[in-house]
Amino acid sequence: MSFTLKPYEGFDVDVDNTDYLRKHVDTGERWVLNFGPQHPATHTTLRLVLELDGERVVRCTPHIGYLHSGFEKLAEHLDYNQYVTIVSRMDYGSPICNDMAWHHAVESLFDIEITPRCKALRTIMFEMGRCLNHLLCVGAAVLDLGGFSPFIWCFNARESIYDVCDYVSGQRFHPDWTRVGGLMQDLPDTEKFIALCKRSLAEIRKATDELCIMVERNRIFMDRTQGIGVISKQDAIAWSLSGPMARASGIKRDVRKDFPYLCYADNWDNQGAEAVKFQVPVATEGDAYSRFLVRVQEMYQSIKIVEQLLGRIPGGPVDTYSDAKMVKPPKNEVYGSIEGLIQHFELIMSNRGWKAPVAEGYACVESPNGELGYYIVADGTARPWRVKVRPPIFINYSTMAKLTEGHMVSDVVVVIGSINVIAAELDR
Repeated sequence: MSFTLKPYEGFDVDVDNTDYLRKHVDTGERWVLNFGPQHPATHTTLRLVLELDGERVVRCTPHIGYLHSGFEKLAEHLDYNQYVTIVSRMDYGSPICNDMAWHHAVESLFDIEITPRCKALRTIMFEMGRCLNHLLCVGAAVLDLGGFSPFIWCFNARESIYDVCDYVSGQRFHPDWTRVGGLMQDLPDTEKFIALCKRSLAEIRKATDELCIMVERNRIFMDRTQGIGVISKQDAIAWSLSGPMARASGIKRDVRKDFPYLCYADNWDNQGAEAVKFQVPVATEGDAYSRFLVRVQEMYQSIKIVEQLLGRIPGGPVDTYSDAKMVKPPKNEVYGSIEGLIQHFELIMSNRGWKAPVAEGYACVESPNGELGYYIVADGTARPWRVKVRPPIFINYSTMAKLTEGHMVSDVVVVIGSINVIAAELDR
């Protein structure tokens, strides 16, 4: 679908210019509409200034910054463990994935190898977090188009994932679960954890199946999403898109495959274990409907990954001992030995126990919305000197103006839902 738009006749549009508004809006040639931040589809944190020709979007100017929190600056004042409480609040659709992304970058910088048990548990919870995020995205996208029941189905399944997060960390929404070289604690009971995961996987599969039955062949849903917000493969590469948005345009790129980590890499248990097997869903149309289908298929692949690992969670510790001074000691050692008490004091109270290098580096993971990376500059102290986030949502959202131009005002809601904009990661 293509449209022929009128040229701007040599002037630059300034949406705050009262002379322009009086000259063009009053005459009906063009008019400017504030879409959000009060609009339900913008979740009170996005503002789009739309220049319209009738109901056709001629130009879209996104305004961000309504949820700016200074997350990157806060890294300079917190140590490498404390900062996990900040990163989990960026993409709050799947906070536990943010935890693992941050500490993956820190461990790559510090050259720390985590234990096989820690790798398995992190991989399981990362894929559960991916389902947590996708269920929110597809459920809210259908809700914005008038489908209430699928939204409830998705949120019921999300509650079962929160039960698992609660069990492993003691917190439902912001687990803050990982630590440098390990986890905040081992599982209270491995068998109960497996049972909770299996129950949650059944809920996720059921909700996803029902969602597909309800909308994948629904005339209204298909008409509202097919051919809307199209971005070609070449443009997706040029805009540096990643995650479901890139794969919906035919780009078969996934950090889990291209730069394997955790259980996505061979020999992850140091005993020759093969990497978990999964496929990378790819579409070619590049429209809102394709982005919806890619996310749905990714949930099925995440279920497959978790099922492979539940039957072979290794034993042993969850905290690495490759550099024991970098990880917190077990509680029984803190309470039962002077060495453990001193190490706990050095790390938690005095910060003298950290042996951070004087170096800088970048590491990334395949988050639910794409490549989430952290560029860390360390100066040898207990706190990073600088941290820069590579947020997939910010980069994906940069295409908003391109995706909406030529479409109707009602299609703007569809495009926002297909991008899955989480404003806390967008603004940081």
